[in-house]
Amino acid sequence: MPELPEVETTRKGIAPHLQGQRVRAVILRQRQLRWPVPRNLNASLQGQVIEQVDRRGKYLLLRMPAGTLIIHLGMSGSLRILPGQTPVQKHDHLDIVLDNNQCLRLRDPRRFGAVLWTREDPLQHKLLKTLGPEPLSDAFEADYLWQASRGRKLAIKAFIMDSKIVTGVGNIYANEALYLAGIHPKRAAGRIARARYTGLVNAIKQVLEAAIRQGGTTLRDFTASDGKPGYFRQQLHVYERHKMPCHQCGQPLQQIVISQRASYYCRHCQR
Repeated sequence: MPELPEVETTRKGIAPHLQGQRVRAVILRQRQLRWPVPRNLNASLQGQVIEQVDRRGKYLLLRMPAGTLIIHLGMSGSLRILPGQTPVQKHDHLDIVLDNNQCLRLRDPRRFGAVLWTREDPLQHKLLKTLGPEPLSDAFEADYLWQASRGRKLAIKAFIMDSKIVTGVGNIYANEALYLAGIHPKRAAGRIARARYTGLVNAIKQVLEAAIRQGGTTLRDFTASDGKPGYFRQQLHVYERHKMPCHQCGQPLQQIVISQRASYYCRHCQR
């Protein structure tokens, strides 16, 4: 699943091609994504100028005078900027055709993505209004996370993956941040000292910023808007490295399941 770095990489890739451009048409080939794509999307977007391309958590926001297009890439989605006459391939479900003859094309093999339209404040949309702070913002700091964790018995890995606590920290980067912070992924969130939360917040920011610089992590489906893979996989310390040596102590890494997600850690370096 594309996580925050992959979505931010996509945003940075498509924004220069979209901002200031007028929508000529929307070509919809498949409505049945995670939620049905609005039937009147072409009428809503036709003639609209894309003013800004923003991100909130894992959601992309294409802001226009009449409203905002909300896009989620789901499990396997990707967005590409292509010449308007580029042949359509299987799983290419939607094109936003621009006046300059380019198009924004959504490809989503598993169809868990979403394309929604709102005329209201997108940050108050039911999918976005309960999201926690952005992990790379000043609002996400150690005291906030420590206060939110008080009395919580939930495993710390599941805690930081809760989008109501902090938005956009997915499975890959939760594993990596906990490794850098030296915290066992099953440790109860409420039993971690404030000082260790300082290290964890710094680790989350460090991992996400590094992943964005490398264009995200390509494991299976993800490619950036130019079709290139993300290169952060080469820097992964624990994710999908079960039984391989720890980069710090050399002991074999362990794998467990937390909240139905594969979790990787070093039993010697993470407490």
